[in-house]
Amino acid sequence: MKKYSKLIVAIIVALIFIGTFVFLYQKSLPQPVAYHEFTPAVADISKQTVVTGKIEPRNEVNVKPQISGIITEILKEAGDYVNAGDVIAKVKVIPDMGQLSSAESRVRLAQLNLRQAQTDFSREEGLYKEQLVSAEEFDKVRQALRQAREEKNAADDALAVVRDGISKSNASASSTLIRSTISGVILDIPVKVGNSVINSNTFNDGTTIASVANMNDLIFRGNIDETEVGQLVTGMPMKITIGALQDLSFDASLEYISPKAVESNGANQFEIKAAVKLLKGSKIRSGYSANAEIELARAENVLTVPESAIEFSGDSTFVYLVNDSGTEKTYTRKQVLTGLSDGVNIEIKSGITKKETVRGPQIVTENDKK
Repeated sequence: MKKYSKLIVAIIVALIFIGTFVFLYQKSLPQPVAYHEFTPAVADISKQTVVTGKIEPRNEVNVKPQISGIITEILKEAGDYVNAGDVIAKVKVIPDMGQLSSAESRVRLAQLNLRQAQTDFSREEGLYKEQLVSAEEFDKVRQALRQAREEKNAADDALAVVRDGISKSNASASSTLIRSTISGVILDIPVKVGNSVINSNTFNDGTTIASVANMNDLIFRGNIDETEVGQLVTGMPMKITIGALQDLSFDASLEYISPKAVESNGANQFEIKAAVKLLKGSKIRSGYSANAEIELARAENVLTVPESAIEFSGDSTFVYLVNDSGTEKTYTRKQVLTGLSDGVNIEIKSGITKKETVRGPQIVTENDKK
């Protein structure tokens, strides 16, 4: 019994050894190389580029105060629509002490001149009634009185403007009322009640009270690489996609290409602008990130093959034609003339017909990966 058991074990060991040897031998044999095969097809090819940028209003205006002071009231908030002339905020004037002193001095001088003019007029009027002076002399004195009164009123107004920012004669156009200069949507109000503000002058730009823009006139602004800018012309159609709005898309028209490049991450890029054609009822916010698809070139009804089937050698391009006549497939290298490529398929201008089959890249199996 022991004799038979040993014999069985020996046979099993021998079979395992033989099986392993056969497996390793088959693995060591060269495997036939298989390739993808493609038949040329007639199709349209479009070369496109994608430009990243943002949506912004064509004209955004910063509203600034006409006088320096402190914000006492803000009547609008970001998102509100305003018409040109609407009051956005109110400012309390902080008078300049030098200007205030000068204005007060002017008032005092005007008062003295007015008193003297009134005295002269009263005396001249009495003499005129007694016919001791001519009408011409009396008219001159009366004119001097009128001028003194006007000077007094002007001095009072000037003092009120310096001290309060408002005068009786221009109360409706007071510089303490900050008004919108255009009609549009308020994008931002960067100040708060109590903030000090200054007017624009030779030495500074002044404090921005609000930013206002017409949100019905939007543009796309982005940068394109120097290798592609030469294919652009103004008027080209574009497709604008806004990812934040569930890939909402709009048509646009290219209207500006910068004549000067700017360096960005080591590459020269040119700024472009396009007028966005808004859909009715769409609500777009300033600053949305967007992508612009631009069709740089197009070829229709042309013979195409996958670009992976093309062999590039210097300035020449080749394909390998499949010969299926024998028991084993063979391949013939043939030069072709290529045209437009979209990155996946490429145009074949001459060299093959759509009845021929071309060799593609090698088929990679799991064993090949190992």
